[in-house]
Amino acid sequence: MNIRRVLLTGGLTGGALALAGCSPARVLNAWLPGDTHTLTADVAYGDDPRQRLDIYQPRGPAPAGGYPVVLFFYGGSWNTGSRADYRFVGEALASQGLLALVADYRLYPQVSYPDFLHDCARALAYALREAPRLAGDAQRVFVMGHSAGAYNAAMLALDERWLAPLDLSPKQLAGWIGLAGPYDFIPVVNPDVRPVFHHPNEPPESQPIRHADRQAIRSFLGAARTDSLVNPQRNTEQLAQRLQRAGTDVTLRWYERANHVTLAGAFARPLRWIAPVLDDVADFVKTKPAL
Repeated sequence: MNIRRVLLTGGLTGGALALAGCSPARVLNAWLPGDTHTLTADVAYGDDPRQRLDIYQPRGPAPAGGYPVVLFFYGGSWNTGSRADYRFVGEALASQGLLALVADYRLYPQVSYPDFLHDCARALAYALREAPRLAGDAQRVFVMGHSAGAYNAAMLALDERWLAPLDLSPKQLAGWIGLAGPYDFIPVVNPDVRPVFHHPNEPPESQPIRHADRQAIRSFLGAARTDSLVNPQRNTEQLAQRLQRAGTDVTLRWYERANHVTLAGAFARPLRWIAPVLDDVADFVKTKPAL
């Protein structure tokens, strides 16, 4: 679900909406400090205009070995979205000492499943390849997403088909993070999503849940307890259980005050009271698993 669309209908609290004339994303981005990061915008990872990403590098000296790296994909039902709307996510991660990349990818109707996953794989290849040049740690690269973006992250982390053509493997990642993701949604009921996945002929292998029965990389799954847009029990809880049964190290977090959209909005400074999702994600990324 696109954060701009839902916040326009009342997902953002009244104090922020008092900034008349501002879009919701601009409201959230209005609180960004300039002293936490250096922004390198509009970096190409492919030839298409949608194959671009922004880089948020923390200020100050990098730790030994480099910053942990997080590549973030936003949601929007694979129909809408812009990395510019998620500056608050990039800044939030950078403020925690993480090298953050926020990527666009091609959307419907320009492409449908699985083409956008090839874009996401290319963006991840860029993160892995360029991490050392950006003072990042290539051994500690994470892929992360919210909503449809969490689906993208899950598929890269759980299904080897997308990275293999680039001579890469999910095993090269230190972990993945999914927030309010759809991981088991056939049959597709959302009319915006149906053509993306070729309804009524949705490929069964398009579902992340189908790829969770073998041990995977470290996983962080977070969801709003009362998400009315993506069923958290069917998706987040079921995926966590499948991964745990397969022997995967899974961190599962439930957020009581958040909804589907404010779970992402809680990365923004004025909304962090809603859920400690930034702290939880940063702890997951920074904590090295015991050997």
